[in-house]
Amino acid sequence: MSQPAPYRAINFAEKLELFSDQWQPRVIAEMNDYQFKIVRIEGDFIWHSHADTDETFMVLDGQLRIDFRDGHVLVNAGEMYVVPKGVEHKPFARQEVHMLLIEPRGVVNTGEEGGERTAQNDLWI
Repeated sequence: MSQPAPYRAINFAEKLELFSDQWQPRVIAEMNDYQFKIVRIEGDFIWHSHADTDETFMVLDGQLRIDFRDGHVLVNAGEMYVVPKGVEHKPFARQEVHMLLIEPRGVVNTGEEGGERTAQNDLWI
């Protein structure tokens, strides 16, 4: 009789230690069609939106500012914010921020804007 795989929780800090590049989300788990991704960011992103899905930002460490055309929201460690689908936004971090993103599999991080900040999808860590 074969032994079942051991149960093991996913540790965010351990996963974040495995990479140092920024703006390149890594998938750490899936639930149905949703992916849980960790990412390191610093500086400005680009204005973009996601026409077909909401996007969840959970800050693990640091402070994230999400800019909107008519204002912004600050998201601190231990907090989260859900950007509704179709809402144009631009993440910004004055100092490095560690985040957990929750979004459907296949969502492009730059929406339809593209460019040099577009990350490869389905990078598992």
